[in-house]
Amino acid sequence: MNVEREPIVRRKLSDEVFDRLKAMIVSGECGPGDTLPSERELMVRFGVGRPAIREAMQALANMGLVTISHGELARVRQLTAESAMRQLDPVAQLLLSTSPESLEHLKEARSFFERGVVRRAAELATAEDVGDLRAIHARQAAAAGDATAFMRADMQFHTRVALITGNPIYVAVSEMMLGWLQEYHAHMLIWQGHSDQTLAEHAEVIDRIEAHDPDGAERALTGHLARSNHLYAHRES
Repeated sequence: MNVEREPIVRRKLSDEVFDRLKAMIVSGECGPGDTLPSERELMVRFGVGRPAIREAMQALANMGLVTISHGELARVRQLTAESAMRQLDPVAQLLLSTSPESLEHLKEARSFFERGVVRRAAELATAEDVGDLRAIHARQAAAAGDATAFMRADMQFHTRVALITGNPIYVAVSEMMLGWLQEYHAHMLIWQGHSDQTLAEHAEVIDRIEAHDPDGAERALTGHLARSNHLYAHRES
């Protein structure tokens, strides 16, 4: 009889320590803002050496579960949608840097995502929301001669639209995609050459949101993104 082999793989001590520490966080034994026990306490508690503790701690920090500061105990972080999404950054940036096709997919995904977000924003926007959008628009107009500040205001505009929905995951996804795209903006002079058009398009989106017109807001944003997407490209392009 042929028996398929299923060898048991011995795990690293640091992996075991990582699981124990994560369980302490998930169970609430150590909650947001609390410090984890010292390295020495953990060494005694788990019966392992300092390298296993440090490697496990670094893995927790890499996941965004704890913060590590020199000379201080590791502290449990308050998990948010933003901190969770940011764990995708290294892999996503590597993928985008090596694949022009992935950048095109990202631009398409962003357009699809923001169309839904702006519709929801048009349904829910308050006078305060609209006022904030107009204030961002004014700052962007004032920064028309400064491409870096202009682009920063552009990102703030799109993030503020997402904030109107009241859904922190929408906000985190918006910031994440905008951050990834920022690495592939075209030459600053190209952005400066389109500043008037960008401002006009943003103004139309604000008007449609203020009018609580989801269809109009989606049309305005779709046209804006279709026109501006070519401003993001790989350097070799």
